[in-house]
Amino acid sequence: MERPRVLLVDDDPALVRTLSISLRARGYVVHASHDGRSALTQWRRAPADLVVVDLGLPDLDGVDVVRDVRARSTVPILVLSARHSEAEKVTALDAGADDYVTKPFGLEELLARVRAALRRKPSADGTPPAAHDRLVRTSSFVVNLTAQHVTSTTGTTVRLTPTEWHVLEVLARTPGDLIGQRQLLQEVWGPGYGSETNYLRVYIAQLRRKLEPNPARPRHILTEPGRGYRLAP
Repeated sequence: MERPRVLLVDDDPALVRTLSISLRARGYVVHASHDGRSALTQWRRAPADLVVVDLGLPDLDGVDVVRDVRARSTVPILVLSARHSEAEKVTALDAGADDYVTKPFGLEELLARVRAALRRKPSADGTPPAAHDRLVRTSSFVVNLTAQHVTSTTGTTVRLTPTEWHVLEVLARTPGDLIGQRQLLQEVWGPGYGSETNYLRVYIAQLRRKLEPNPARPRHILTEPGRGYRLAP
């Protein structure tokens, strides 16, 4: 079985060394870069299965690295940052990050988030559904829960990031049912989450932009204010 490849981008040599040792000890292949430009060069030469990037890089803002990688790939992106404000977190998530870890952090927590991010990686296979595939159909798109991809009603594959897919998957498993905010956070990001409703606002908005005919007036991905979300077929 091929070992997962991690691109680690941080300008702190001690942190890079510690994380590299820990990740390699757990079976990951690690490539490290200390600035944004070398990270993007490394990424284009040998794309990884997961990108872990600090926002405070010496040459580029880490958000620019996130945007560049996200424009080319649906690979999971995990942000590390000493920036604690909600606005900074939302900016990184809007740029395409899948998760955000504030410094200082516990090593075991970070490793758990790495594992969770890799589990969320969806299938990129856009082949037609098999007869046994579990499909959830709306008037605007079709969710294939078995093959883990989404198509428009014309059959075009809709490109989703790993986290966008997982949010949609949780809603699509029980179409029409209300999924509470806490439940959705914990199913997508893990049991340590429960109050990060800004994550949900960002990803629900991104899904609507990709799937709803009119994102400002959603027909399928619906909000129950203060309670949660539902997928209306």
